[in-house]
Amino acid sequence: MFTSQLDPAQRVSALKSLASEDFDILIIGGGVTGVGAALDAASRGLKVALVENQDFASGTSSRSSKLIHGGLRYLEQYDFKLVREALHERELMVTTLAPHLVKPVAFLYPLHEKYRERTYVGAGLALYDILRGFQRALPWHKHLSEKKIAEIAPSLRGDLINGAIKYFDAQVDDARHTLSIARTAARHGAVIASRVECEELVREGKRVVGAKVRDLASGKKITVSAKVTVMCAGVWSDQLHENFGIKPGYKVAMSKGAHIVLPKSAIKSEAGIILKTTDSVLFIIPWGDQWIVGTTDTPYKADRSSPVASREDVEYIIEQANRVLLPKIKSSEIIGVYAGLRPLVANSSSSSTTKLSREHTVDRPVPGFVSIAGGKYTTYRIMGKDVIDLAVNDLRRIVAESVTEKLPIIGADGFFALEQQSAQLSELSGLSESAIKHLLNRYGSLINEVLAIITEDKKLAQQLSPELPYLKAEVIYAVTHEGAQSVDDVLSRRTRIAFEASDGGESLAMPVASLIAPVLGWDAAAKKSSVAEFMKLLKSERAALTKLLSQVNS
Repeated sequence: MFTSQLDPAQRVSALKSLASEDFDILIIGGGVTGVGAALDAASRGLKVALVENQDFASGTSSRSSKLIHGGLRYLEQYDFKLVREALHERELMVTTLAPHLVKPVAFLYPLHEKYRERTYVGAGLALYDILRGFQRALPWHKHLSEKKIAEIAPSLRGDLINGAIKYFDAQVDDARHTLSIARTAARHGAVIASRVECEELVREGKRVVGAKVRDLASGKKITVSAKVTVMCAGVWSDQLHENFGIKPGYKVAMSKGAHIVLPKSAIKSEAGIILKTTDSVLFIIPWGDQWIVGTTDTPYKADRSSPVASREDVEYIIEQANRVLLPKIKSSEIIGVYAGLRPLVANSSSSSTTKLSREHTVDRPVPGFVSIAGGKYTTYRIMGKDVIDLAVNDLRRIVAESVTEKLPIIGADGFFALEQQSAQLSELSGLSESAIKHLLNRYGSLINEVLAIITEDKKLAQQLSPELPYLKAEVIYAVTHEGAQSVDDVLSRRTRIAFEASDGGESLAMPVASLIAPVLGWDAAAKKSSVAEFMKLLKSERAALTKLLSQVNS
C-alpha cells in the first residue's frame, strides 16, 4: 500500500494529504534526526507527516565527517554512556540497519612513545572495543610495529612514529543515508515533502494543534492538522523557537566542524589516521580517490545557512596533520573545503563547545509541541526514538514501543546475498562487475530499480563522466525515486559529484539538467534556471576557496 518512491507525483499527493488529513505527528526538519523520528513514529503505526524547507540533508546532515563512530575522544571525558550507545548503533548499522551504506574503515593511532603511551592508548582502545558489547562486526584493535607501519602508511614520519594501534570504525555517505531513512519512513506510511517551509504554529488555547506551512515551489499556504508537532531543526532550533513564540528549556550552541579535501596522491596510506590534538582529535579519512581531513570544533555565530571554513580552520588542520606526515601537506594540494555545524545543547551562551556533551535533549515546553537538539549523527536512531517517546504522551492513547532497532532501512534487506552475486548480476545486466558493486553500495537490494531504468534505455548504462563511477541511470533515479528537484540536489546530495569531481560538477550540470528535465516537466527556461542556480552556488564556493587559500598562503 505504501511506497518508498519519492517522485513528482508523490510530492503532489503529499501536499494534498498535508492539506486534507489529520496527523498524529507533524515533524519539522528533514535532517537525519527528523527523518529518523519520522521512521520511528510511522513504524509504530502513527500517522506521520514531515516537512523540510530545503532538500533532505541539505544542512548539517550532508556536511559531517562521514563517520559512524563511538567517539573515541569522549572516553577521556568519561562519557562512557555516550560511547557505549554510539558503538551499539555503529554495530547495528554495519550488520543490520544499513550494511549497504555503512562500511568498516580502519584507522591508525600513531604512537610517539614505546611504552607509556602504548599502554595508555592501548587500554583506551581496549575499553572502546569492550564497550560495544557482544555484537562485534568489526575486528578487535591490534598493535603494530614500526616496520608494519612503514608498509601500511609510508607517509607517517618514521623518525617520529615508533608504532601504532590499528582499530576500526565505520563511514557513510551521510546525505544518501539520510535520504534512505526518509524513503524508509515513506515506505511505512509517512507523508513527506521537501521544500515546504513551516511559517507558524496553529494553537487552540495553549495547545499546539498543527502548523501553517508554505509550498516553496508554488507559494501555496497549507494548514496541517496534527496532535503533536515535533521540531528537529538542529542549529535552527533557537531561531524557530523564537519565531514560534516558544520559550524552550535549552539553548543551542553552534560548533563548526571544518574539513579539507585532498587528492589520494597527497597521503600514502592504506588506512585512515587519527591524531590527538590539544583541543580534540583530527581524522585523516579515506574517501574514494580523496582524503577528508578534519575536523575543527570551534564556536560559530555567523550565518547558519552557509557555514564556511576560516583561514584559521585550514591552517589548524594542516598544522596538526603535518605533525606526523612526510612529505607535508601543502595548501596548494587542497581541492575542496567544507564546514558543517553541530547543534550542541548549552545552558548558557558562554559555554565552550568543546566541553559540551554530544548527548541530546528532548523538550516539551508547551502541550502538543516537542523538540530535540544535540546528539551526534551516529545516534540519530536513539534520538528519533526518544523524541517520539515524549511526543506520544500527548496522544493520550497506548502507542507501541519503538521497533527501529530491528528495522533495516530500504536496500539493506538481502544486500549480503546480492553482494555475493555481483558476477551473476554483471552477466545478466551487461554492466561491469565494478559498476554492479558501485550500485550495490549505494542502493543495496534496490539495485533492481536502477537496472530497470537501464533496461528501458541502454544508453543510461553509460557513465556520466570517465573520472567518476556514476551512471546516467542514477541521475534519472534521483528524480523518479529519490525526490530530487534540481540540478543541485542531484550533484550535491543524490550523488556527491559536486564534492568529488575535479571541476565541482561544472561540466556535468547541463547534461544532468537535460536528463532530468523531461521527468520533472521542465521547459527550456526551467532547465536553464536550475543549471544557473547550481553554477551560482559552485562559483560562490570556488571564490570562497580561492580567497581562503590565498589567505593561507600569504
